Amino acid sequence: MTIQLGWFTAGRGPGSRAMFERTLAAIDAGVLDARVQFVFMHRERGEGDGSDAFITLAESRGIPVLARSARAFREAHGGDIASNRDAYDAQVRQLLRPYAPGLCVLAGYLLILSEPMVAAYRFVNIHGALPQGPIGLWQAVIWGLIAGRAEETGAMVFSVTPDLDRGPPIAYCRFALRGPRFDGLWASASNATVAQLRDQDGENLPLFQAIRAEGINREPALLVETLRLVADGEVRLAGDTITDARGGTAEARDLTVQVNATLALDAAKAMEG
Repeated sequence: MTIQLGWFTAGRGPGSRAMFERTLAAIDAGVLDARVQFVFMHRERGEGDGSDAFITLAESRGIPVLARSARAFREAHGGDIASNRDAYDAQVRQLLRPYAPGLCVLAGYLLILSEPMVAAYRFVNIHGALPQGPIGLWQAVIWGLIAGRAEETGAMVFSVTPDLDRGPPIAYCRFALRGPRFDGLWASASNATVAQLRDQDGENLPLFQAIRAEGINREPALLVETLRLVADGEVRLAGDTITDARGGTAEARDLTVQVNATLALDAAKAMEG
């Protein structure tokens, strides 16, 4: 049965757009048995070039775009959205009443969901770390990896619960932070503390940029492969539990091989083009 998706995003950056575009391409190719029922954005047209382009893309595919500006809501509530999260999400749920998605995808969605929102829909999210790895915003994750001189990292797709970034993982992929791509970057950053690196270079630090690029490169393929597992019934989401097709508890799937194969195919196509 075709899985009906709700897509939640700010639509601000290239990473968000890449995940959406790869999902649509997989649907078009018949690789993913899904349909995007709607896109919900917490930015409205006119609030940014990236989000405007995302809206145009979705509308060009005939996908309804629903929007409620988090900026306008924040301004109307004294600059405080955190204390009014339930009220904001109540307005979002009102917009979503005509739809009944089987699964909602958070892909570049920059707001924390309220507990009533999590209870109302089944959500998956993508996070730039391995299961049991660092939580929080991707910037904090990367600085944590640098501080700990981590030898590997990755990304995961997990089922959303009220426990921020700690819902049960569905699938993940990993990549090394050592080797030709990274050794020189680590060496260049070795004579300063993380605090000094943040002050001197910030997110322009080549090591920081390389870690981010490797993660962004993998996230769209990982998301599509995970959605395929759900759409095909290989894994099932039930609250805090992930089960397999037979109803047994499912371990998070390591999709590194599949993701790397997709990247290799992308590279081959780029060479041909």
